[in-house]
Amino acid sequence: MIKLTLNLPKHRLQLKLAQRRGPAVANESLFPGLEMIKNVRSGNKVSRYFRHIFEHKNIRRILGTNLALMLIATSFVPTDVFANTEAEQSVVGEATVPLTTEKSAQYPVENVRVTQGYRLFHPGIDLDGLTGDPIRPIKKGRVEDISTSKYAYGNAIIVDHGNQITSLYAHLSKIYVQEGQEVNTNTIIGEMGTSGRAYGDHLHLEVRDHGIPISPYSVLPR
Repeated sequence: MIKLTLNLPKHRLQLKLAQRRGPAVANESLFPGLEMIKNVRSGNKVSRYFRHIFEHKNIRRILGTNLALMLIATSFVPTDVFANTEAEQSVVGEATVPLTTEKSAQYPVENVRVTQGYRLFHPGIDLDGLTGDPIRPIKKGRVEDISTSKYAYGNAIIVDHGNQITSLYAHLSKIYVQEGQEVNTNTIIGEMGTSGRAYGDHLHLEVRDHGIPISPYSVLPR
């Protein structure tokens, strides 16, 4: 008697195989003798010897039983086991790439409150705040010009954004950048103030296309 136990997920399969007894039949030996091999005409002695073994009905019965057991065993294995294995392999193989995002355009102040809009004789917008509030460029670019004065724009910065688009930040109390410096939307270029011709703390912002003032709202998010 042959006992076979298969441990499967959540199941245990036990099989017992018993050999059926029957009358002895001549020439049914599993291992043939030399006389039996000589009677086989085709093939050399070695091939005739192993051909007899694998063509024996007991060997065929054992092989057939093993194939049946394999089919029965696989029917108890949940299909999601293989699916989870493939999913885990695919996840492990993926490369992690850090993602960074940069704003295309932004207001130069954190708290946006427009006190004066864009119109004739006022080629920009005024943003309310307090002296010392951080000022950032509306887009990344390069500092093109820095000016300090007690009149007009007062302490001012011009940033070149490429494609002949520039932005002006006026009435600053402090300037933290230099001409030619590369800046982005996270760079603090200065602080709000009342320098120049200013009535109260605020930032005067202008956007220019080929040197001509345009409405800042054509660039800023609405």
